Amino acid sequence: MAKDIEAAPPGGGYAAKDYSDPPPAPLFDAEELTKWSLYRAVIAEFVATLLFLYITVATVIGYKHQADPAGPNAADAACSGVGILGIAWAFGGMIFVLVYCTAGVSGGHINPAVTFGLFLARKVSLVRALLYIIAQCLGAICGVGLVKGFQSAFYVRYGGGANELSSGFSKGTGLAAEIIGTFVLVYTVFSATDPKRSARDSHVP
Repeated sequence: MAKDIEAAPPGGGYAAKDYSDPPPAPLFDAEELTKWSLYRAVIAEFVATLLFLYITVATVIGYKHQADPAGPNAADAACSGVGILGIAWAFGGMIFVLVYCTAGVSGGHINPAVTFGLFLARKVSLVRALLYIIAQCLGAICGVGLVKGFQSAFYVRYGGGANELSSGFSKGTGLAAEIIGTFVLVYTVFSATDPKRSARDSHVP
């Protein structure tokens, strides 16, 4: 079978793009504030972030309780709970489901870092970006508030399921890991939604 070779256009120039980038979003569009689609998207971001934080934080706290050497499962603490892999599946599974549910409504950002990155790339307007970030922060607060309301004692005992540095790692190392992880997340979002991809909609989640 012959190998496909892309022939250069005559004159040594570059071929025309076989895709079209959408026009950049306006920095400020007052008319956008009058559209129900904007507020529907903001509500979707709020609900999605609330559900994401509620499920994932509850999973972390539940695992810490089941694997607590001083807890009721002390004899089997090392093998109790869903484990670190189970926590990763909870986070990944929730993101998959929520992005699938909200991608057609709000774009499925569910993270201020994603929204800010898309704003810098002029994929969303300043108005939409600000409302998304406010909705995401409020959704996160409400989601964690539900966990604290339902499991107050465990929430306080296990630090609200917040990330902690493992022994042997400095705060600088943890900060670097967070920066790199956030970069990979936003880079993945940009890659998955690249207009050059002809089948991107099927695998965005």
